Amino acid sequence: MKPLIAITIGDFNGIGPELALKSAASPVVRRISVPLLVGPLNVFEHVRKTLKIKLTLHKAVFPWRGTTATPVLDVGDGLWADIQYGAVTKAAGRNAGVAIEKAVELCVTGRAQAMVTSPVSKEALNLAGYNFPGQTEMVALLSRSQRVAMMLVSKHMRVGLVTIHTALKHAAESITKEKIVEKVSIVHEALTKNFRIEQPTVAVLALNPHAGEGGLIGKEEQEIIIPAVEEIRQKGIDAEGPFSADAFFGTGRYKRYDAIVAMYHDQGLIPLKMSSFGKAVNFSAGLNIIRTSPDHGTAYDIAGNGRADTSSMIEAIKLAVQFAANHD
Repeated sequence: MKPLIAITIGDFNGIGPELALKSAASPVVRRISVPLLVGPLNVFEHVRKTLKIKLTLHKAVFPWRGTTATPVLDVGDGLWADIQYGAVTKAAGRNAGVAIEKAVELCVTGRAQAMVTSPVSKEALNLAGYNFPGQTEMVALLSRSQRVAMMLVSKHMRVGLVTIHTALKHAAESITKEKIVEKVSIVHEALTKNFRIEQPTVAVLALNPHAGEGGLIGKEEQEIIIPAVEEIRQKGIDAEGPFSADAFFGTGRYKRYDAIVAMYHDQGLIPLKMSSFGKAVNFSAGLNIIRTSPDHGTAYDIAGNGRADTSSMIEAIKLAVQFAANHD
């Protein structure tokens, strides 16, 4: 049987509903999975009709028996929707948050084999009372997962992060030996469990320019990162570093490793997105459930005009299906 993949609505003032609907209508997606949309049915219907997306929607009732229509887990009547394309609103955050809650519930209870989250506005989520730095942290808490590492995956590289949605001025002070060991361990486990790589190699990046120049430009490498890499290697993980990030990516050294662990968000994701923007996938490694998402945001500037590119969303669904198969 094809896996049931829960796809959340995201921010309805952005491209979330459009991405979800177009992806659910994609022959590639329908061939490998049963896409289950999660969000207000009438919002999905409104966007479907407005953008003339050829898709028949049907309110989902479990146990799902399967029809040619696309099931929708209706999280509410949508009366509070009030779509305002390009705006950050409490209503959009509320709908997005409830959809995430329900999708996690589907996965935790085994009704869905994986979830794929459409882009949300963190500001809108916070307006609605969901006080999380991002969806990764929210899904981790809701699924009662003790560990999580954000990874971005493309055909060129796999990048894990030590700190995620942290202000840059706080990132350095958030990096500890224990956190590096934890994140590298999670990434290594994902490489073996999810990607089925037998003996994965992991590169660990430095924090400071030129890897600190022996302590002249910062002591984090000597005091934190090098001891962390040594401990990781003692655990039997094939890890190397710390590498100066600019030379590591600039010389193509990243091609030698199955994954890279960066110290902060932009350090790892700028090179990945420069090489694969719109086709990479965000994967939450270490969760009790399978969760992926596209590598971009709400795209408020093009919301409602039918121009959203589904490439990354479809790749996210394909990766979720792959992981679900590997999980069996």
